[in-house]
Parts: sequence; structure tokens; C-alpha cells
Amino acid sequence: MNKNKTNWVAVLTMMFLFGMIAFVTNLAAPIGVIWKQAPGIEGSNFWGMMGNMMNFLAYAFMGIPAGKLITKVGYKKTTLIGVGVGLVGVFVQFLSGKVGVGATLAGLPANFFVYLLGAFVCGFSVCILNTVVNPMLNLLGGGGNKGNQLVQIGGTFNSLMGTLTPMLVGALIGSVTKDTVITDVNLVLYIAMGVFAATFAILTFVPFVEPEQEKNDISVKSLFEYRHLVFGVIAIFLYVGVEVGIPGTMNFYLTDTLGTANAATTAGFVAGTYWFLMLIGRFVSSLISGKVSSRTQLAVTSATAIVFLVIGMFTTEIQASMPVFTGSGFGMAQVPLTAVLFVLCGLCTSVMWGAIFNLAVEGLGKKSAAASGLFMTMVIGGGILPLVQNAIADATTYMLSYWIPVAALAYICWFALVGSKVKKTNN
Repeated sequence: MNKNKTNWVAVLTMMFLFGMIAFVTNLAAPIGVIWKQAPGIEGSNFWGMMGNMMNFLAYAFMGIPAGKLITKVGYKKTTLIGVGVGLVGVFVQFLSGKVGVGATLAGLPANFFVYLLGAFVCGFSVCILNTVVNPMLNLLGGGGNKGNQLVQIGGTFNSLMGTLTPMLVGALIGSVTKDTVITDVNLVLYIAMGVFAATFAILTFVPFVEPEQEKNDISVKSLFEYRHLVFGVIAIFLYVGVEVGIPGTMNFYLTDTLGTANAATTAGFVAGTYWFLMLIGRFVSSLISGKVSSRTQLAVTSATAIVFLVIGMFTTEIQASMPVFTGSGFGMAQVPLTAVLFVLCGLCTSVMWGAIFNLAVEGLGKKSAAASGLFMTMVIGGGILPLVQNAIADATTYMLSYWIPVAALAYICWFALVGSKVKKTNN
């Protein structure tokens, strides 16, 4: 009987962790709006997106080691390590409002480098947690349909937190000026530290049976024999860059161009709508995936996203209404039609991770687990592409920078139609 009981304390803890993954990841872009105005940075989108870059850079170092850590110390201890590291990372970000304030280093605010260190440490945490949360939820559900159901619920909560984070930060900072400082979002950081600390305490005392782990001596080098996997790894790199770059750059764009007192609040809620549509898209995809192939879903959504982006780049002068939080309540705000079209891309990007992974590991059999670590490493694309996109925005215009996600989506569409066909480079 006990074997069939669900440990709901542990399940709810994992749900919170799933949400914290999105919370910490999506904190970087709206906080970057504040750093953009700091003396020495003064409007640079490149430096404003650097916190996001540091967050994702950690994946390049921790993607494969995180999987090995599970094998060495088990799921529970690995999760505790991830949560502990996350607490340290958020605390370091908090210290950026206390340490080095007013000083400069290499022409930039000294406390900005403290913040970047915190973002990098948080990236280690998020990478570790990403590696363990899915299998842990599956374990707590007893595997099978119920285990998969818990994973899907966790993914939905992940999208929900991705929706709320830019909205919350935008509501807190309101109007951004050169006098706006990182301490204006201390409440968010306090909440994050509190949740990490509570989660660590709960996990310490929550018992669960560790799953048996299969010894896996498959080398990463052997994975490159599969051409479609190599193409898929590139597609994941580009996809995460697209997923983060579209709303992150849009947040900067709207904050700079709306010309209203509450521009940052409006921009945060518009960007949050993108993540909300990702939630809707994931839910719809879960309903149709039994009948509609991953290849079809990926090809259609990538092509549609290209259409949205290209039209959006040329409709900045056309105004549209969107429901947003105005600072004192909810209402309709006038934004460029561009923003509406960019937000709709969230419906498209919502299905891409699962579809790309599904197509890329087809035919790999026991090597699929080893491929997962490789995929986690390529999440660094979420840091590199938005950084490149915003460097282009600095040098040219915001709209010209969106050719970066257009080019990435074109590759993803090609992968869906051609590159995902199962082929091995040699025998």
C-alpha cells in the first residue's frame, strides 16, 4: 500500500523547483533593464544582456558534469547541491546592491561584476536542477502515465513562473531612470532566497527511494557518428537563443521606445505575455502530439514564427492594444503591432525543445541518455545569441537585430524538414 502512496510534500517541492528554474532564468532580462541605465553602461543593450549570458554560460561547464554528479551521489544529494548553489547565487546578486557601489572597474560599475558573478553561480544551480527535476518527478509519480503527468504539470508551472517573473520585476521598478538601482528589486531576491532556503530544508528531511542507475560508459565522441543528432544539437543551441532573445530584446525595445512613465512595467507585462503563450502552446501540444508528428509541429511553428518576426520588424509605426498592468491596475496599453506579433512567437517556440530533442535522439537507443547531457551543454545558446542580437541592436537598430532569430528559425525549419532524417556518418 505504501508503495502506491504519492509523497505530495516532495512533489510540491519539485514543483517549486521547476518554477524556480524559470524564475531565476527569467530574472536576468528585466534586471538588465536596470543595469542598462547605470553609469558607465548607459543604455548599452550588450551589457544589459550580459547577466543573461552569464546565467547560460554556466551550462557549458555544468551540462555533462551534472549528469555525472547524479551517478556519483544520487538524485537527492545532487538536488540539495543545486538548491544550495542557487541560494548562494541569488545572495551574491543581492550583494551587488551592497558591495562596490559607487566604484568603477574597467570603466563599468564595480558592483555590476558582483551581479554577473551571482548570475553565473545561479546558472550552475539551474543547470543542475534541470538535470534532476524531470526524472525526480517521474520517480515520485511511480513512473508510467502518472509520472509523465507530474512532469507535464511541472512544465506548466515552469511556464507560469516564466510568465510572472518579468511582470513582477517590471511592476516593482516601474519607471527606469539613471537613479534606478538593483536594490529596487530586493523584494524579488528576498523571495528567491527564502524559497531556496525553505526548499533545501524540506528536501533534507523528505525521504524517497533513489532509482537504480544503469552504468553508462558511452563516450560523447561516439554520439557524433549520428549526423541527425549533430544537426539537432545545433538546432537546440539556436532554439534556446531564439526563445530567450525574442522577449528579452523586446523588453529592452519597449522600455526605450514607449515613452511613458511606466514603460518598464508595460514592457515587463508584454514580455510576460510571451511566456504565458508558451504555457498555452505546451498545453495544446500535449493534446495533439499523439496524432501530429514532431517533424510537422517543428516545421509549422518555425515557419510561422519567421512570418511573425518579419512582419513585426516592419510594423513598428502601427499601434495595437494589449492588456497589461499599468502600475495601479490592469488596463489596455497602446504598443506597436510589432510587440503583439513578437509575443505570438511564444506559441511557436513552446513546442520546439521537445520536438527537436525527439527528432535528434531518434534511433540512438541506449545512447539517448548520454545525448541529454550534450543537449544541456548547448543551452548556452540562450546566452550567446541574445548577446549577439543586442550587440547588433546597439550598432544598428532593434528591428535589424531580429534577423538573428529569423536566421536561427530558418535553420530549425530546415532541420525539421531535412536535417532530422536519421543517418549515421560512419559504421
